[in-house]
Amino acid sequence: MIKEFFDANYNLIVFTFFIVTALLFSFLMNSLFLRFFHTLGIRNRNDGTVIRWGTMSKPAVGGLSFYIMFLLSCACYSIFFSPNDALYNPRFMGFIMAMALGFLIGLADDAYDTRPVLKFAAQLGCGFFLIITGTYINISDNIMVNYILTLFWVVGIMNSINMLDNMDGITSSVSCGIIITAVVIMISNGDYNGLYLMTCFGVLAALLGFLYYNWHPSKMFMGDTGSQFLGVFLAAIGIMFFWNNNYADGAVVNQQKQFITALVAFILPIIDTSIVVFNRLSKGKSPFIGGKDHTTHSLAYMGLNDKQVGIVYVILSVVSIILVFIINQLIVEWSVVYTYIFSGYFALLGTFFFITTRKNMQELARQQQAAKNLLETTH
Repeated sequence: MIKEFFDANYNLIVFTFFIVTALLFSFLMNSLFLRFFHTLGIRNRNDGTVIRWGTMSKPAVGGLSFYIMFLLSCACYSIFFSPNDALYNPRFMGFIMAMALGFLIGLADDAYDTRPVLKFAAQLGCGFFLIITGTYINISDNIMVNYILTLFWVVGIMNSINMLDNMDGITSSVSCGIIITAVVIMISNGDYNGLYLMTCFGVLAALLGFLYYNWHPSKMFMGDTGSQFLGVFLAAIGIMFFWNNNYADGAVVNQQKQFITALVAFILPIIDTSIVVFNRLSKGKSPFIGGKDHTTHSLAYMGLNDKQVGIVYVILSVVSIILVFIINQLIVEWSVVYTYIFSGYFALLGTFFFITTRKNMQELARQQQAAKNLLETTH
């Protein structure tokens, strides 16, 4: 009877064991990193180049655990399922190469503060690895349009995740939400033993173990090592399970549905990056120079503390999970009405953050100017 139960529930038992073990391993691994790696990612203390909401310098070692858990999840799949699926799968090999390049450029940036041009080239390289092995956005009959959109998506998401990492627990919480959304889609589609499901569980466990130390008041950051790896990982699963997920209707690709699914799943990093880039460019500033003008900061200026800001982002991530599930599993016949409804949600949330961010930035600028004028008069 035990053997029959094990055979009938093999996937459930394996994944449950893996998730629990991965969580414990991630927690212990981050504890060790925190104890022995005190300076990785702590750089530019005096010149203000690295700008975060908090003022304390902390080790940026969380990204190491993300990549290690990703590799372990790949190894565990080969052990518990079919090793040939991983070893002789060109798409998955491209997936692994893109993850490796994202991790390495992030690690180099944490250690040596690499030039933006080199980082941009590496991000393009991540996109090329995915494209040449068959992972690209399939939304147009023109293959070059698909390739260009894929490169834009990969580079954009990698930078969005990096920029969103400005307050304790925000990027890790949002990333958890996106990965859980992809897992829900995979399980809903009956993909119980896929390679990508295992890697999603592994990275999710790594994020949860890291979040214990990253939630306010944090003891460590993920650094560029973590944000660059997460960026390309999320961009890749976004392509496969949001842009190119055709299971729900089983028919011709609906471009509007593809676009809305990706938009809702990544709504928080997309809105944050769009607002930050627009505000900085409108002031003649580089969008890649750090500042305290993110959507997270606007909530803090409104009176929320760091924990409350994190909770708001967790709630919004849960809303995204629910909406993507509705879009892909409950709506069979897509119509333009649904496009308007979900676009309206995006526009409403984006408008709220845009108005509050602009208002708070104007008030902050006014206070800074008043302090400057007072200083000049006293001298």
